[in-house]
Order: sequence, then C-alpha cells, then structure tokens
Amino acid sequence: MSRFSRRSLRLRLLGSLGIAALIVVGSTWVLHGLLLDQLARNFLADRLQQESELVVRRLRLEGPSALSLPPDSSPAETFHHFYQLRTNGRVYATHDALETLPTGDTEGAQLLQWRDHRLLLWRTGLMLAGEPATLTVGEDFAGIERGLTRLHWWIGAAAMVLLLLLILLNLFAVNHALRPFGRLSRQLIELQRGERRRLDIKTVSELKAPIAQLNTLLDEHERRQQRSRESLANLSHAIRTPLTAVMQALRSKRALDDQRRKQILARLDDIDEKLESELRHSRIAGQSTGQQHTGMAEVISMLEMFRTLYPDRIFVLDDTAVVDFRIPLERQDGMEMLGIVLDNAGKWARQRVELTLLPKPCCLRLEDDGPGVPDIMLERLGQRGVRLDEQHRGHGLGLSILSQLTERYGGRVTYGRSRLGGLRVEITLHPGSAP
Repeated sequence: MSRFSRRSLRLRLLGSLGIAALIVVGSTWVLHGLLLDQLARNFLADRLQQESELVVRRLRLEGPSALSLPPDSSPAETFHHFYQLRTNGRVYATHDALETLPTGDTEGAQLLQWRDHRLLLWRTGLMLAGEPATLTVGEDFAGIERGLTRLHWWIGAAAMVLLLLLILLNLFAVNHALRPFGRLSRQLIELQRGERRRLDIKTVSELKAPIAQLNTLLDEHERRQQRSRESLANLSHAIRTPLTAVMQALRSKRALDDQRRKQILARLDDIDEKLESELRHSRIAGQSTGQQHTGMAEVISMLEMFRTLYPDRIFVLDDTAVVDFRIPLERQDGMEMLGIVLDNAGKWARQRVELTLLPKPCCLRLEDDGPGVPDIMLERLGQRGVRLDEQHRGHGLGLSILSQLTERYGGRVTYGRSRLGGLRVEITLHPGSAP
C-alpha cells in the first residue's frame, strides 16, 4: 500500500517525470504540425513563384497562346500547375472552369477556398503588349494537406511510442535511484532487531551525510547506554557498604550516642556524595547530541543568576573581542560547565569575578580575587573528592565533573594564579576533536 501512497517519493517522481515527458512530446508534436504546414506552404509558394517567372517569359515571347492546351487534354496531363491570365478585359486559362476563378489586387502567395478546392495561388502583375495584365499560377493544396495530415498523425503515433519508452526508462531510473532507500529500510529493520550496530550502505552522495549523522547518533547512544550501565554498577557497588553499615547501626539495640550518630551521618554523607557524583556525570550528553553550542544568551543568563546568588560579588564579562561567541558544547553541558566554574569562583572570591571569552580557539578564562591555591596544590585540582579547604560545604566533585566534561569534548582545563590574586581557571575547547 505504501508503494502507491500519495506521499510516496516514487509516485511523485514518476508522476512529475511522466507529466514533463508528456508536455515535451505533446508540444513537439503540435509544433511539428504547425511548422510542417508552414514549411509546405513556403516551399510550394516559392515553386509557384519560379513557375510564374517562367510563364511570364513565355507570354512575352508567344503571347496568351502560351497558355492554350492541345485538343482533348486536361490541365493535369499538360501542366504541373494551372494558370489564369487577365489582360485587356479578357481571361485566358488552362481550363475553362478556371476562367471564373476570383482574382485580387494583392501580389504574392494566397490560400483560397474555391468550389470545394483549397488552392494555393501566386499572383504576378506584368505588362503584356503594352497592356497591364495579371498572371495567376496555382496548385490544389488539399491533396498536399491530406498527405501532411497523414504524416503528422504517423509522427504522433511515433511520439506516443517514444512517450511510453520514456515512461519505462523513467520507471527504471527511479527504481534504480531509490534502491539505497530500500537497503536503508532493511538495515534499519536489522538494527531494530539487534542484528547490526551501525548502518553500512554504499549509496549516493546525497545520503552519505544523513547516514553518517545516524551512525554518529547510534554510536553516541551506545556510549551513553554503556556509560549508564557502568554508572549504575558503580553506584550500586559504592553505596552498598555504607548503606549496609547504616542499616546495621539502626537495627542494633544499642543506643545511638554522639559517636555512632556521627558515624551514621558520615556514611550517609558518603552515599549522598556517590549519588551526586553519578547523577551529575550522567547529565553529560556529549557533542553528538542535542543543541551543538551554547551561545551568549546562556552565558549572560548564568552570570545574572550568580549575581543574584552572590549579591556581594561583582561578576564581570569581558567580551570586547567577541561578536557572536559560541561554546561548542551541548547546551545542557555548557550550562553545567559555566555553573561549576562560576559557583566555585563565587564561593572563594572576595569581591570580583571576571569571565573572559576568546573565540579562536574557543577559550573561557575565569579569574577571581580570592585567596587562590598554592602552586604545589594546583595539579591536584580536578581530582575526584579532593577538597583543599573544608570551610565550604561540598564533596569536591565540581572541578572533577568539569574535568570529565571537558575531556568528553576533547578539551582541557588548566589552573593557575590569577592576575587578581586568586585562582585562574582556563577552559580550552576544540570543536569536533572529541574522541
């Protein structure tokens, strides 16, 4: 049923090509008829003109007797054309019936309907024996028209055969061109059944880009599925021990003193850390999915949000060298990255936080005027669970997530001393360089 659906590409192509072929062949046939008729008229008129010039020369030598017929002969037997001469009030013709042929003042070719005959005439004015005269040379055009009509219809029959041949060729060409779609459909069914992991089709160039994008999405889906399984396995393994310890403590008949309460809270804090780590890690989409960039609107929106969260801090955006800055990260990942670095700077800054955007290569530089980090400790930043100061609440996961996120996109994070005195975080991203 889908093969003949009104939305079928095959049907649309065949219909369009068939209509185009019909218009071309039909127009050619009509033009052939018009041009053939005009060509025949011009050819015969030229021949009549030449005949007229020959007769004029004979008339000037022999007089009107040049148009007389031998006894018992017909015009068709004696002359290829018929003639009529009008001079000095008299009419001479190759046949008596032609003496009543109407005349006209216009010289040249004329098509005339006379007594069930369709005649093509050529009139020429001349001087004969000092008197003006009019010579008419003509030919019956009806027979020629009948021959032209038969020829035209034979050409029409040949055009119909050609049209059918064109339709068959179009059918073959369309079916051949649409074969890649059939292979694509079969491979998609195999993909759905789990019989293949990627699409592998040798096809036309117009389909290569969509198939490559589909394969990229399939690879990304497989990676995310694998990452989800690993995250669930890691989470299950990580929280089993602390959760068992908490359950045993709560099932114990011993009273909960301060020491045991602190132990339980420490275990629960470990569970909370594991859950937050895995949840934030699972939100990393990767560059093959979603919106492929984070624009200036998102950057400004995040700055406004942190200005509200940290009203005693000044968040400054330096984008003087940027016209239309775009971070080559999926939008959710870009917002996550900005949130991590801005939140970290907002916590530690004394008063000022500066964000600088550099387009080539894409680079974000965040600096604050906080206490900073000793040089010997900079290389430990970004390691999972590392906290260099315990005065702020957290698990030390933010910069670890930042490192994982930038690595996922083939970028890098570097830490150093800020010119404001605090920490400088510099994120460099290269579009399309993710593994």
